[in-house]
Amino acid sequence: MTGTLTVVRPGALTTVQDAGRRGHAHLGVPRSGALDAPALVLANRLLGNTPDAAALETTLTGCALRPDRAVTVVVGGAPCPVTVDGRAAAWGAPVRVPAGAVLDVGAVTAGVRSYVAVPGGIAVTPVLGSRSADLLSGLGPDPLRAGDVLPLGAAVPHPPRTDLAPWPAPPAELTLPLRLGPRADWFTAAALRTLTSATYRVSQHSNRIGLRTEGPPLARVPGGELPSEGMVLGAVQVPPDGRPVVFLHDHPTTGGYPVVGVVAEPALAAAAQAAAGTPVRFVPG
Repeated sequence: MTGTLTVVRPGALTTVQDAGRRGHAHLGVPRSGALDAPALVLANRLLGNTPDAAALETTLTGCALRPDRAVTVVVGGAPCPVTVDGRAAAWGAPVRVPAGAVLDVGAVTAGVRSYVAVPGGIAVTPVLGSRSADLLSGLGPDPLRAGDVLPLGAAVPHPPRTDLAPWPAPPAELTLPLRLGPRADWFTAAALRTLTSATYRVSQHSNRIGLRTEGPPLARVPGGELPSEGMVLGAVQVPPDGRPVVFLHDHPTTGGYPVVGVVAEPALAAAAQAAAGTPVRFVPG
């Protein structure tokens, strides 16, 4: 038997996310999906879900939910206080929420994004094979609003028991392995040295589309403009202000600013949890 969750408090930005829409970039559709993919997988594992079951991704201020029947939840990702009808509950482990009780996922104490997983996943209607909300294209469900009712999927009959589930801590310093190209030749030699030696910081203007940085600008070799070309997850694009932007899961599929390098996908989970002001270093990789 399935149930529903009613949104009591949506928080600053809470969206439904799963493993994303793969294989549609040629149609202009980004991947989307959970920015901290390992956190989504671990939360689902603790409930016996498939790794790609849809969950809620909160941003900084959490959210509050009321189930219409008793349900077990896992809140993971960025650490935060968790309460059930005002009583403290576990973070990072399964928690039983009675029917009609309010699960409150509080503001993060570190990091940026927490994940709220439920047995069977959030069963909103898939679009192009995914339940993820894409903030750039508008595909998938809208960000949560107070009063929204979310359907739940069918739970696993006998979820596994887990005694220990280590959650990585959000980064105190973000180190991003960078492979130069395809447009590194659009930048001066001094700019490339700066890119891999200077310390940048995460900008408060970062979002699901890209992690923006603050720091020394990268000077381009004088020349013309670049025609729009394909963009990939982890591409480090340099806009006219010269400060690198690391493309995350809701990134555009094309762009006309030069890409100085690409960050390997496994490093992007840490980028998803790097709060504004976190030091960022690009290292050859």
